[in-house]
Amino acid sequence: MGRILALDYGSKRTGIAITDELQLIASGLTTVATSDLMDFLKKYIHTEKVELVLVGEPKQKDGTPSTIEEQIQLFLKKFSEVFPDLSVKRIDERYTSKMAFQTMIDSGLKKKQRQNKALVDEISATIILQEFLYNR
Repeated sequence: MGRILALDYGSKRTGIAITDELQLIASGLTTVATSDLMDFLKKYIHTEKVELVLVGEPKQKDGTPSTIEEQIQLFLKKFSEVFPDLSVKRIDERYTSKMAFQTMIDSGLKKKQRQNKALVDEISATIILQEFLYNR
């Protein structure tokens, strides 16, 4: 069984989370500059068996696509060209950033640590992945 990888795609940074090989536990992996994302994924997917990639689907409160959706579509097109045999699913990611920030507060991180936007992105990707695992 391969791992499931989740992406919280952003214009500057992308948070990445991954499951264990049994697909039971979601863990934050890292945050990378979005400009370096494809290179990171090529290396990671070459060394680890990934079965499925989840990509957050940002929406407005009314359900309409977020402004970054156009960039995500371009990324997905390139991703499918580079990894034609890898399945991709979109997951509604509304409120994951707020949940990630609340998780940081609940875990006792100091204010300075909570300002680390890369950590928020990584936690958001983990929440996307946990939601998928819980609801499948």
